[in-house]
Amino acid sequence: MKRRVVAIVLFIAMLIIMQDPSTAMMDERPQDSKELMFQDMLMLFLLPHIDKKIDEIYSNILTESPQVYPYFVNVEKVQRVNGFRGFHFSITLDVIPTIGPHIPVGEDQLTFDISPVNPDNVKLVSWKHVKGPQKSDFPPNWADILK
Repeated sequence: MKRRVVAIVLFIAMLIIMQDPSTAMMDERPQDSKELMFQDMLMLFLLPHIDKKIDEIYSNILTESPQVYPYFVNVEKVQRVNGFRGFHFSITLDVIPTIGPHIPVGEDQLTFDISPVNPDNVKLVSWKHVKGPQKSDFPPNWADILK
């Protein structure tokens, strides 16, 4: 009899836990979308060009070259230069380069011209150093990378 009561109580407890909305929330994962996939592909295409400029910008500021991860690049603005279905684009990116264990070292805005006319298809049109590294932004064991 005791076993039957314990089994029924455990069964009811499991049903309550499975019905709890907070446990259902744990199963929800961010969904991939076509837009996100295309943005990630674009970042892989542009990453060498971004890295080159970021290395140049931070060479006078840091003793090490920062890393740029595609998920720390946000597309601020995209436009077709020559109208509907044209393959000439202007894209402005907000880039947050990092050092070591993802320590942000600044923020930069890069604008690229992507066109079949350019020999490499990609040309950096402009850049703006929005925010630079501050010594207070670094943990003590990483502060020595500032020049």
